Amino acid sequence: MSTSTLPSSIGAPAPMTGATPAGTAPDDGPGGLRGHLRRRPLLWFFTLAFALSWVAWTPYVLSENGLGVWHFSFPSALGTTQLLGVLPGAYLGPILSAFLVTAAADGREGLRVWFGRFTKWRISRRWYAAIILTVPAALTVTSAALGGRGPVLPSAALLVAYLPGLILQMLTTGLAEEPGWRDFATPRLQRRYGPLVGTLILGPLWGAWHLPLFLSDWGGWPDVTWTEPVEFLLTTLAFSFVMAWFFNRTRESLPLVMLLHTGVNNYFSLAWSDMFPWLRSTTHVFLIASTVAAVVLLVATRGRLGYEPETAEAGTPRG
Repeated sequence: MSTSTLPSSIGAPAPMTGATPAGTAPDDGPGGLRGHLRRRPLLWFFTLAFALSWVAWTPYVLSENGLGVWHFSFPSALGTTQLLGVLPGAYLGPILSAFLVTAAADGREGLRVWFGRFTKWRISRRWYAAIILTVPAALTVTSAALGGRGPVLPSAALLVAYLPGLILQMLTTGLAEEPGWRDFATPRLQRRYGPLVGTLILGPLWGAWHLPLFLSDWGGWPDVTWTEPVEFLLTTLAFSFVMAWFFNRTRESLPLVMLLHTGVNNYFSLAWSDMFPWLRSTTHVFLIASTVAAVVLLVATRGRLGYEPETAEAGTPRG
């Protein structure tokens, strides 16, 4: 779906005449840039997120780590080229775009709400336990079912590395992406379209943002078939329903959805290949597990995904 077709969010402040209240962004007229930003914040966010990341990823995709057009390889850091080749573009995309559009469209008050979700750590312990325990459990059960046998028990070294790896994932992938997709886009999409349709819009766009990376080491290039990006898009759609439910049920706690996202990444990065060495790809595992979880949540909540419009931005975490 093209981002140019996205309507504006009704959550954006309406244009005002006369003096501008303190803490809000002044409007430079209906035909001006700021006026367009305030009327079309989602359009601007998605356009900037895609453009900034894709431009920044171009050297990585064209290098020896990708298509090989440029005879240059990105150096490895912590055993991967993605920290230097992928992460800068990720930081330039969703999080920077969300900050810029929020500041321009909503001013200081909008930034206060946006930053406020970063600090919603004080959530009932059961939410942390649910994510920390159920993510690896669900992925392990799904992998065992696909592989037809149980996992190899993880080594002590893997268990020691698991928590540091999760923290690193939170500071990299989680921080780069979720302030944009969940903190900025999800509330606006849900207010405009409701949780079901809003997630149907966000999920494929979140997946499409990754597509250039399938032409690099990130996506396993050159051993990539056309089915893998398609399955990835279906996975981001299904997983977005799970993310939306956690986001809504914890009263928009950004740290919790960051933990959910990075918990999956950390499991696949550190544990999965050692526990299931006979399986070749995580794609089917993640898609099946996400789809099952999404269907259960959609049926159980009748498509509401825990969304309560009257209290969506009350600012009080729910235990």
